[in-house]
Amino acid sequence: MLLSRQSFHGLCRARDLLYEIHESTLSIRDVAREAGISPFHFIRQFEAVFGVTPHQFRIQSRLERARLLLAQGHHSVTDVCLEVGFSSLGSFSDLFARRVGMAPSAYQRKARTLVPVMGVPQELFPGCLSLMAYLPVSAFRNFQEAPAPLPSLEYAAKESIHANQAHQHHGQRSR
Repeated sequence: MLLSRQSFHGLCRARDLLYEIHESTLSIRDVAREAGISPFHFIRQFEAVFGVTPHQFRIQSRLERARLLLAQGHHSVTDVCLEVGFSSLGSFSDLFARRVGMAPSAYQRKARTLVPVMGVPQELFPGCLSLMAYLPVSAFRNFQEAPAPLPSLEYAAKESIHANQAHQHHGQRSR
């Protein structure tokens, strides 16, 4: 589907509107009007360009925001639910668990164990990644630069067993 520059900008504007959290949730008809497209055509074009329907995009955006708020640990699950635009705690918790893989309260507890990276408190990084900043540059060599690994003791033992078996096998033949 070939889009005009104006249609593409309208879809991007609509995506930005869907991403924002509004006190009164905008309907798809309202967002389509802002994009200058009929609602049916808007849904089809939005999905073709962004890979998800406007409704799916709105839900994903709200869940991303919820994950950030829960990870910061300053809000209760109920507060986060309402903050990101859900009106039912049960619906929010169920959807969050299905999409994220754990309940919001469990996600919040898990997020507290992760170490935030300096300068980016909103984002979550496993502690091991944040500690990588303290490693010397030499720790980040690629495989071509790294010397060949020394054979392990297990490998050397196997080679020794195979050599003995081969020697015994050849010794039996010559008899």
